[in-house]
Amino acid sequence: MKIAYISTYPPRECGIATFNNNLLKAIGHNKNMVSEDSFVVAMNDADTIDEYEYPKEVKYRIRQENQKDYIRAADYINTSLADVCILEHEYGIFGGESGVYILPLLARLQKPLITIFHTILKDPNYMQLTVLREVAKYSSRIVVMSHRAVGFLTSIYGIPFDKIQLIEHGVPDLEPKADNPVKNSLAFKGKKVLFTFGLISRNKGLETVIEALPKIVEKNPDVMYVILGTTHPGVIRNSGEEYRDSLKRLAKKLNVENNLTFINKFVSEDELHDYLTACDMYITPYLNEAQITSGTLSYAVGAGAAVISTPYWHAQELLADHRGRLFDFKDSNALSCIINELFEDPAKLKQLKSNAFEYGLHMRWPNTGEVFIDVLDEAIAKFLSERETGNKPIIDPDMMPTFSLAHIQRLTDDTGIVQHAKYGIPNLKEGYCLDDNSRALILTILAYQQNKSKAALDLLPIYLSYIQYMQRDDGNFRNFLSFKREYLDEVGSEDSFGRTIWALGYLINSAPNNSYREFARELFLKSVPHFEQLKHLRGIANTMIGLTYFMKANPRDEHVRSQLKMLAEPLKVAYRNTKDGRWLWFEEKMTYDNAILPLALLANYEITQDKESMDIALESMEFLSQKTLIHGYLNPVGNDGWLYKDGGDMALYDQQAIETMAMVLMYFKAYEITHDLTYIRQMYLCYQWFLGENSLHLPLYDYETKGCGDGLQTYGINRNQGAESTLAYWISHLMVLKALESEYEFIQSADLTAVQKQVYN
Repeated sequence: MKIAYISTYPPRECGIATFNNNLLKAIGHNKNMVSEDSFVVAMNDADTIDEYEYPKEVKYRIRQENQKDYIRAADYINTSLADVCILEHEYGIFGGESGVYILPLLARLQKPLITIFHTILKDPNYMQLTVLREVAKYSSRIVVMSHRAVGFLTSIYGIPFDKIQLIEHGVPDLEPKADNPVKNSLAFKGKKVLFTFGLISRNKGLETVIEALPKIVEKNPDVMYVILGTTHPGVIRNSGEEYRDSLKRLAKKLNVENNLTFINKFVSEDELHDYLTACDMYITPYLNEAQITSGTLSYAVGAGAAVISTPYWHAQELLADHRGRLFDFKDSNALSCIINELFEDPAKLKQLKSNAFEYGLHMRWPNTGEVFIDVLDEAIAKFLSERETGNKPIIDPDMMPTFSLAHIQRLTDDTGIVQHAKYGIPNLKEGYCLDDNSRALILTILAYQQNKSKAALDLLPIYLSYIQYMQRDDGNFRNFLSFKREYLDEVGSEDSFGRTIWALGYLINSAPNNSYREFARELFLKSVPHFEQLKHLRGIANTMIGLTYFMKANPRDEHVRSQLKMLAEPLKVAYRNTKDGRWLWFEEKMTYDNAILPLALLANYEITQDKESMDIALESMEFLSQKTLIHGYLNPVGNDGWLYKDGGDMALYDQQAIETMAMVLMYFKAYEITHDLTYIRQMYLCYQWFLGENSLHLPLYDYETKGCGDGLQTYGINRNQGAESTLAYWISHLMVLKALESEYEFIQSADLTAVQKQVYN
């Protein structure tokens, strides 16, 4: 097999780079199974491709903060002869918040993927949790290096147990040298050596060992504490050698500066083994338990060192059964007692080393490589099998969250639904708006129609009451209301007017009782004189959709029918005047809520059978699809720049949830009219934007709050979960379920052969 590795790589000074280099050699050691042409896609930590002089196996490089590099890397791997990919995952080596830039690469991979998680947090923030879950979703198998990591992945991140493989951190396949050159070095010769190695930063807790030195030196004056390693590059960039210098000052203050040696270099694996086998005791004094994997600790055990460590997670496991000794975090007194005890009892010290050495034998890289080959074979076989039998349903309801009004209820009080939220908490300072209460009314009707939700039925009169409160005596509507129930405008926007007519029309057609229908009809008819004053296309389109629902309930109302016909004309005229051979749209630019325009004409055709409306709707819908679905997922026009007829790139961000909702509704209406299952596929594809099938491959739906993020930005998700985005998600969710039901009914009732029905299913 040929393997593509995605990781940092030497000469970059990084523990994961070293790990990946060792893994490549260990797997490649089996020449009968692994091609010598396996290659590395290397992660650069700077904005230049040529920063490092990589060895020949590095075939491609990704600049950490360059998003386009990740896409190009996916294309490179897909067009290569690689059979499988291995990803070394650590949040900090990938670009974007919590390393989010790796997700578009993984989403585009057309190869089976094995991911090795080097960091698994017990208390991840939202982005860390989301990114790790998404990486796991794209992975055929996940490799971790400790039992606790398995528990974290299943209990905290919700990853299936059978997807996880425990393989302990590999260690060098080296034996102690009879003539170890390190023992004759100045820091070691004639000394009792305490040793620590690795990249230096404050979280390593090296000051704890220095604080223990006075009591150790008192009984063992020939002790030398050797710290081997360079300062972490991030620390160097931010504060230089401030931490190393502070350690030197501390040693001087405690009069142990002559018992401390820094060796400021990044050593080879062979050299490191010499240091580990030359020292008397190896110490990892990390400051907290949150270390799920430690390569330095694994190397020390593999070399047969006597290890003394604070009880971070990996140390608790690896040093169990008398393979090492533990002391509490920052407890320099306990550390000094353990060290003095072991120096006083050489037999006990020797036994610790022997226990570690024996355990480390099974961790050596050749053994580890064999286990990885088995995992890779399994992943490839599973991937090929799924590809051969991959007839999936158009809509997979098992992939959809369970319907919940929890966040909608959280945002709703006895006045209406609050407009905005800070994260998942209602932001009462922003008050209410008519748009959101109209959308909320539609949602409650949908929810009651589909599952007889009592919670939805209880919410419905609140939103209807808000609409009535915002209607002026002349039939028009205000939009904004403060939390104190004070009007904030005299006349709302045409968009808010149109959305309200849509909601009232929907209620008139689908009311759960006559009282609600009659109330909605009264508000609706009072507003009719304002229809002919509408000028803006989206206000017109929203109003038209409301009129079509009214007509379904009142098919003989010729006055409303004439209003519908009147409103359709500006949309058709705008399209005829703007379209040309390459631009099939209603305006000189695509802005927001674009799919509402074709949707309105589809709805108009459904009532009036106006062929021109249908032709324009389908033609403009296809144009919109070409602009937004070209990558195999929905990429709506971003609000930070739009898309112009006269050229230029389409704005990618800020992508909004209402844009996606409109696409879902548009495709469903197209399916209702044509029964073309292509539109169901496109509808479901758009819906999946909420669940992570988007340009950043991050879900906007929050499984904890049951809300939806307020937009997709270049950096990730807008974590605020206001009414507009959450309502857009749940309306889309319920429409997809409605489409699933409609699709099933059509297939069962249509004049199809059994074979054709099987294909549709």
